[in-house]
Amino acid sequence: MLKRMVEGSRYLVVIGVISSLIASLAVFVWGLVKTGVVVLGLLRTGGADPLTVVRLIELMDKFLIAVGLYIFAVGLYELFIGDLDLPDWLVIHDLHDIKSRLSQILILFMAVTFLEHLVEWKEPLATLYFAVAITLVMGALIAFNRVVGKE
Repeated sequence: MLKRMVEGSRYLVVIGVISSLIASLAVFVWGLVKTGVVVLGLLRTGGADPLTVVRLIELMDKFLIAVGLYIFAVGLYELFIGDLDLPDWLVIHDLHDIKSRLSQILILFMAVTFLEHLVEWKEPLATLYFAVAITLVMGALIAFNRVVGKE
């Protein structure tokens, strides 16, 4: 009986899957709304607003977050519930696959975040420190993926 209960408890992961899918949908909608606002701003100003570039870069952030949440939901489902009909690059075989894909999205997210800071460019020394910090985190994520991926 305990064995059956423990085996059946894997379906608790559905809570995480559904929550991640809802969050992903919410961020996609948020990105869609922001896209409308940016496009209207472009049309209204003719692209003359210097902050338009920052707003466009911020859009990438929204969609990267949404994709990360989606990949996490798909990965949890595949690991604990069952296989899905997905492109080969999205098939998850183990926890490392989830961590690897999420760390790749984090790297992109950090690069986009740095671009936002670079475009706004207020304090050169703070921007340099920010770049060094992001580089260190990116390096750690890349090293982690290479070391764990070889095991």
